[in-house]
Amino acid sequence: MSQRVSSALLGKAGSVGPDDRTGGARFFFLSTRYNFWMRISRRAKIAFFLTLGVLLAAASVAVGFGWTILNWQHDVKVLLGVLFFGAIATGLVLNTGFLVREIRKNEQHDSFINAVTHELKTPIASIRLYLQTLEHREVADAQRREFYRLMLDDADRLMNTVEQVLKAGRAGPHKRERISLDFRDLVGQCVERTRNSYHLQPEALRFEFTGNGSGSEISGDPEELQTAVSNLLDNAVKYSGSKVDVSVRLTSGDSRQLQLSVADHGVGIPPGELKSIFKRFYRVPRRALPQVRGTGLGLFLVRTIAKRHGGRVFAESAGEGRGTTVTLELPRNPS
Repeated sequence: MSQRVSSALLGKAGSVGPDDRTGGARFFFLSTRYNFWMRISRRAKIAFFLTLGVLLAAASVAVGFGWTILNWQHDVKVLLGVLFFGAIATGLVLNTGFLVREIRKNEQHDSFINAVTHELKTPIASIRLYLQTLEHREVADAQRREFYRLMLDDADRLMNTVEQVLKAGRAGPHKRERISLDFRDLVGQCVERTRNSYHLQPEALRFEFTGNGSGSEISGDPEELQTAVSNLLDNAVKYSGSKVDVSVRLTSGDSRQLQLSVADHGVGIPPGELKSIFKRFYRVPRRALPQVRGTGLGLFLVRTIAKRHGGRVFAESAGEGRGTTVTLELPRNPS
């Protein structure tokens, strides 16, 4: 949206000059180069600590063997030496593993900060550009209404980002009131809201319910369940690419659970990443499309909400470029 805003307004409004555009391009270039070198630096740190740990562990094992060979006739010394050097080697391995995990966590945290910064800055810059145009130029009523609509879209995007971060911060265990609700109606409302948000036709985002003669009543928190379903739909639409083709199916797997499957035909996920996508801040490397940004919190919230309601969530994909199906299972109320 920001590219469309800039191209539309820079040609019509005189509020943004060449210096601003040059400065923006220079900032983008410098930030991209900085992120590139930061990624190289983090990989070098991981490689360094792994190599150091392996070398130290190998050295301790070698010293231990040397000690054993030199003192093989002294049973007590041999036993103490083996225990001592074994403890050293174990400590080195554990310490190296801890350091590598911490480096990776810091990398995910930095990636999250960069993503949130972008998600906040882009709509703010867009709204500011529209307001500058309305302030400095005469705009036709139709164009003015279009500006208002786009600014509201950007404000909704800001609100969604803030809500995702706040909900992730409240993801720990806490008690909320649960009520009996019709999950079919809730999913239908989320589908309709997503269609309106992305301006999709019904055939682009389809919803089908197969009850097998059973109902779709569950017990849960409506707000949390709406968040989970909306995040699944949002991900499917964003990663569908240029042509959105998303199928949403709600079925009654058996008498005890409901199964919601959201399938797209988009960029897909490598098999080795299918479990990692539900971790906090995690984003699949090289999966993100140029126009797609995110915080890495959406699927993490889905998993948290599913567990809180006694259910589970999992993803399936045949590989990159072959689409993804994410399935949410929740316990159904007894008939």
